[in-house]
Amino acid sequence: MAAQGNTQSSAEQSLETLQDIKRIMERSSRFISLSGLSGVSAGICALVGAYFAHSMIYRYQHYAGTESLSPEMFSAEGRNVFEWHMIGLAIAVLVAALLTSTLFTWRKASKNQLPIWDHASKKLAINMAIPLAAGGVFVIGLLDHGGWNYVAPACLVFYGLALVNASKYTLTDIRYLGLLEIALGCFCMYFPHEGLYFWTGGFGILHIIYGLIMWWKYERK
Repeated sequence: MAAQGNTQSSAEQSLETLQDIKRIMERSSRFISLSGLSGVSAGICALVGAYFAHSMIYRYQHYAGTESLSPEMFSAEGRNVFEWHMIGLAIAVLVAALLTSTLFTWRKASKNQLPIWDHASKKLAINMAIPLAAGGVFVIGLLDHGGWNYVAPACLVFYGLALVNASKYTLTDIRYLGLLEIALGCFCMYFPHEGLYFWTGGFGILHIIYGLIMWWKYERK
């Protein structure tokens, strides 16, 4: 009986050792400090930005269709001002999302006593940056040629590709978010005039759902 007990104890110790080795290898090859609350905060920023964008678009369409309210909106200069306002809003939303996401990720890393900038996070950043940079150049080309209706699907598709490309350096769950973003962007191509709603769904609602699932799965305890 004593020998059997010693065997079971040895097996349990070996299993714990293997689990420790697995955790160490995972920490060295994957960035596991990504917080689910980062996704939620990014989604909320996107929803707030979509609200302001919708208000701006409504005002532009309303004024442009009523000469007595704002005749200058018919001019090329007025449209150019509107476009730059939209670009400025998009940049503000991006900065807010990055700041809040970084804050929650830093908080999780500090709590787990893990570095926020290591070999894995560098790999993650590089693999996300490549599709995002390509997408940024593509979107600028669309804007230069007046293809505003296709900016939303392009953003969704390239962002989804960035997530899929970076998923091997962080939690694999992010891959499914990337695939959903790509699918939504492709579907949006056939409804270009509804781009803001697809943009809101992809960057807002999907991020919040993903973040809550990640929080429940990995951080709830």
